Order: sequence, then C-alpha cells, then structure tokens
Amino acid sequence: MTQWKYICQVADIPRQGARRVARPQGLEVAVFRTAADAVYALLDYSPYKGGPLSQGMVFGDNVACPLHNWTIHLADGQALAPDEGSTPTFRVQVEAGAVYMDATELAGHALAQTRPLAGPAQRCT
Repeated sequence: MTQWKYICQVADIPRQGARRVARPQGLEVAVFRTAADAVYALLDYSPYKGGPLSQGMVFGDNVACPLHNWTIHLADGQALAPDEGSTPTFRVQVEAGAVYMDATELAGHALAQTRPLAGPAQRCT
C-alpha cells in the first residue's frame, strides 16, 4: 500500500513554474505546475549535464532546461527530439488542492545522480 506524503498546496507552486522538494538523500525533486494546473514531479536534474530543471521555463506539459534549452516532457521525463535522454519521474497525487508524493519513492528513487561541479576541473597536488 502506498503511503502518500504531503508536499504542499497546488497554489504554493507558481503557475508555469516549480517548487523544489528536499530529500534526506539524493538530489531534490522538482514539482511542476502547468498553466492548466496539472502537477508533475521530476528529479531536479537535466539529462544533459545535470542542470536544475526547477529553474526552467514551463510551457504546455514541458520544461526547458535553463542551461542548455533542452525540452523535457513533464509526464515521462523524456527529452524531446532531436535531444535524447530522460530524467527520473516521481508519482504525484493531487487531492482537494493538496499535493502528495509517494513517501517510499521520494526516499529511495533516483539516488545515484549527483550535481556536477561548477567551473573548470583542476588537479590537486
């Protein structure tokens, strides 16, 4: 049986924007709200170079990565052609204006990704 964890109210997510959800381990999850008030959740990680999708522009059922302008479909996390790749999705439930996520999935899904280091790589001696 799924245990749903309360995240926020739909109204707390900007329309055509996102809200980040911290987790005990792993990267944050981005919870998106479309202009039509549909709610989706993706790992806050672009499949190309790991950019923060939560800072991207939401249009229709997609988000544009703020770093490289890749378009990611919110429902399945797939990059739209000609780009290839995907970002992990998370189950979301909306009930009476409240957003819930699967607590087990939130705690244990997609823990392997790490945020890339900024700046040029340097060798420590």
